Amino acid sequence: MRWLRYSLGTRTAYGILEGERVLDVRGDPFAGYEKTGQIHALSDVKIELPVVPGTFYEVGFNYPEHVREIAAKQGIEPNLPTQPDVGYRANSGLIAHGEAIVVPRDATDAIQYEGELVAVVGRTAKGLSEEDALSCLLGFTIGNDVSERSWQKSDKTLWRAKNTDTFAPMGPWIETGVGDLDELVTTVRVNGEVSSQFPTNAMLFGVAKFLSKITRYITLRPGDVLWMGTDGTSPNLSHGDVVDVEISGIGVLTNPIVKL
Repeated sequence: MRWLRYSLGTRTAYGILEGERVLDVRGDPFAGYEKTGQIHALSDVKIELPVVPGTFYEVGFNYPEHVREIAAKQGIEPNLPTQPDVGYRANSGLIAHGEAIVVPRDATDAIQYEGELVAVVGRTAKGLSEEDALSCLLGFTIGNDVSERSWQKSDKTLWRAKNTDTFAPMGPWIETGVGDLDELVTTVRVNGEVSSQFPTNAMLFGVAKFLSKITRYITLRPGDVLWMGTDGTSPNLSHGDVVDVEISGIGVLTNPIVKL
């Protein structure tokens, strides 16, 4: 099932996406819902963020090739993490599918994408084992952790580098029917050309490991999201570029770059 959060006129609501049709519901996938019987064409609605998270968790350096490529650029030996590490992002950076990534005037040319799998929490969870961890999820969506690399080097907390307004596109919907994560492939295209591609689940630490680690200390709530990191490296993005992040079985997140 695909859950789409959308606007039509002055109303924002959840719907169930079936092909190019949106089946309107009363309620939401977290607290419960019922179908209203109304159906809209996907082309007639505006796609909104699939969820506005209570807490926005982010994983860093979770793909070995990503760590190695960054180390090679810096001329140092790669240092692979030995345990899962979790950080936070600001909701103010979130934008929906189709909305513009707006780069501030004082940013450098080192604006880069990071295509990521996003886990969406569906129920309150605490103290999960790895075996049970995925049971707390509603499903998965897609994120693009846009990064200004010069700010990333200078700002210890990454407050600008990754939290600037519009630097966190997410969507376009939540897919609840993802089966074997090992079958997923992440493909990033810039202006229609493949820029990077990697097995989505080729992580140092998988989704279940992170969920179990987090819930040992922190209660997850419905609507919380966990971005799972990226592999490979990105070219610098320019004004007018369009970035597509596709994860097989989930969808395609598309956003243009606008440099002020």
